[in-house]
Amino acid sequence: MGRGDHNRATGKNFFAQTPKNQLSDGIDVEYSEEFADHDDKVAQERAKAAERRIRNQ
Repeated sequence: MGRGDHNRATGKNFFAQTPKNQLSDGIDVEYSEEFADHDDKVAQERAKAAERRIRNQ
């Protein structure tokens, strides 16, 4: 065992800098009201409602 081996914890799970469920696929999608169809507007309303539920907790 070397000098720094005593400070390193073995057998413990360390968290990554960014959780895997928050990593993006690297694709940016812009939203344009001009090209939005009905499904886009419904999805946007659902996202706003979910955001309100989260903030009201």
